[in-house]
Amino acid sequence: MAKHGADEPSSRSGSPDGEDRASEDRSLLHQRLAVQELIDTEVSYLHMLHLCASDIRSRLQQLPQGDLDVLFSNIDDIIKVNSRFLHDLQETASKKEEQVQLVGNLFLEFQEELEQVYKIYCASYDQALLLVEMYRKEPELQQHIQGIIKAVVPQAGSSGLSFLLVIPLQRITRYPLLLQKILENTLPDASAYPVLQRAVSALQDVNTNINEYKMRKEVASKYTKVEQLTLRERLARINTHTLSKKTTRLSQLLKQEAGLIPRTEDKEFDDLEERFQWVSLCVTELKNNMAAYLDNLQAFLCFRPHEFNLDIAEGPAVQYCNLARDLQLEAFLKFKQRLEGLVWQPLCSLAKALLGPQNLIKKRLDKLLDFERVEEKLLEVGSVTYEEQAARHTYQALNSLLVAELPQFNQLAMQWLGQILRTFVTLQRDLAKQVLQRAEGSMAQLPHHHVPEPAFRKLVEDTLGRTSNQLHSFQETFEKVLPPPTTQPLLPGSERQVQALLSRYGPGKLYQVTNNISGTGTLDLTLPRGQIVALLQNKDTKGNSGRWLVDTGRHRGYVPAGKLQLYHVVPSAEELRRQAGLNKEPRCLTPEPVRAPVPSIPTVNQVIAAYPFEARSSHEVSLQAGQPVTVLEAQDKKGNPEWSLVEVNGRRGYVPSGFLARVPSPVLWGWNLPS
Repeated sequence: MAKHGADEPSSRSGSPDGEDRASEDRSLLHQRLAVQELIDTEVSYLHMLHLCASDIRSRLQQLPQGDLDVLFSNIDDIIKVNSRFLHDLQETASKKEEQVQLVGNLFLEFQEELEQVYKIYCASYDQALLLVEMYRKEPELQQHIQGIIKAVVPQAGSSGLSFLLVIPLQRITRYPLLLQKILENTLPDASAYPVLQRAVSALQDVNTNINEYKMRKEVASKYTKVEQLTLRERLARINTHTLSKKTTRLSQLLKQEAGLIPRTEDKEFDDLEERFQWVSLCVTELKNNMAAYLDNLQAFLCFRPHEFNLDIAEGPAVQYCNLARDLQLEAFLKFKQRLEGLVWQPLCSLAKALLGPQNLIKKRLDKLLDFERVEEKLLEVGSVTYEEQAARHTYQALNSLLVAELPQFNQLAMQWLGQILRTFVTLQRDLAKQVLQRAEGSMAQLPHHHVPEPAFRKLVEDTLGRTSNQLHSFQETFEKVLPPPTTQPLLPGSERQVQALLSRYGPGKLYQVTNNISGTGTLDLTLPRGQIVALLQNKDTKGNSGRWLVDTGRHRGYVPAGKLQLYHVVPSAEELRRQAGLNKEPRCLTPEPVRAPVPSIPTVNQVIAAYPFEARSSHEVSLQAGQPVTVLEAQDKKGNPEWSLVEVNGRRGYVPSGFLARVPSPVLWGWNLPS
């Protein structure tokens, strides 16, 4: 009996210990099952991703590449990250004692990578669903897609693409649940417990950050759209609500400018915006310069000296023509094509990529004004409406998105811009190398390839000097029979306007339009050829001396300086006699459109057009410089010798007499290249 009594306390004290051990064993078993579930489901998940990326995507090639990029997004990046994650996860199985703690550390290690790849996929998920809905409206296409998915993944059923596309979203949201299950079956005093706690919290943060990123992207996509709206469409969008919002924002802005209320300062964003605007300016300037470069290159390619007939059978000139033909048809043409494909098109794409962030930055300012107004009301009243709270969240989402992504965008844009510049330099270097290689063979055949450079330079200068003298001699011979340069004839009925400009500005300020001018800007003038204007300023507001400010007597505006020439006022014969004292009667000055007396041209004489002339009425005919002209009458019907009746290509009409010249008898001249 004593022995039985002595054993009784021992059995009572040992029973709770046994239950604790049994409970620990059950927890350990459940813990191992939860870890195994994590590994098994990860294997199955990764297998499904491989099916989507390889088998299914490769069989949907009839869909546009843009659709495939949206549907499968960055699934390849997800596969890379999860493949490494699974490999490390399976390696923990060899260390049973530390496996749970290793799993927790593994999630902490992959936290940032998981967030980066999955937030991109989740942000494009809604757009992918829109494509799926669009495919369902096309029965043949939908049947084709369903057949492919059923053959590869039978368990997808009628859900089809939707079943596959949602799998990555389900997986990233399931990670915290699987970790929580492992944590629940881990003893609080175990060394792995705090690690698992941090892992659960980290994966919950990942999901929270992904949701916030997705929301910011949705807000951004609303405001990054670049719409080309007409004035009518813009006016149609104006209503009482929009007017109220814009008025409130303007009032808020004016208060800030006046110093009545403080302005929200955000130095981090201001620095990022300044950097972005600098990048935008660089891209815009480079694009403008590259457009001018391509225009000049096109003009250069239009000039083809090798097509001119020099009437030379052989020699250096023929060798040069062959080299010029070879370069223009191959080297320069290929350079232009590569320049457009490797520099111009990427530059245009970069400029287009800047439009979205530019719109977001502009919209942020509007939303900042709304945010500041809501914050003021919140301080004063203590509550805001649902719409005001939504405006507050919109600004926070926009600002967070810009602060988070502008640094990356600025960096990528600079890399893109730098690559474009490096490509341009490489193309230039390749062109120079190619031209030199092609020219080496031709230069060896030229008669002076063995002459030292200083001696060759002197030879060229001497040859050009002799040629210049010959041209000068020919010019003097031609000018003996060519009438002096003349201004354009005055427009009909413009004498009074010219007289008014003359009396107001004086003769030194009058200019005549040499070619028709079509104004393109707001302050640009559209003027016909022959119009008289008065110069007000020989540059525009930006200091550009190529645009002059002029007065027509009715309007003021800018015209190209290259299309103006000084107008010389020539007094009439009677005015000359009055000035000489031969005629005392007062007479008004009449501006003449010529700078010298018009030479008389005999009737029915074959002459040439010294200058081009554009007919302005049915009574006139147009001329081209050098065109043969037959003079019928050396004056008009009123006896005015400034106009002649001519016949050109079977058409009759009047032209300014000063635009005609007799054909000179050329003196034999020429030059020979020295041997």
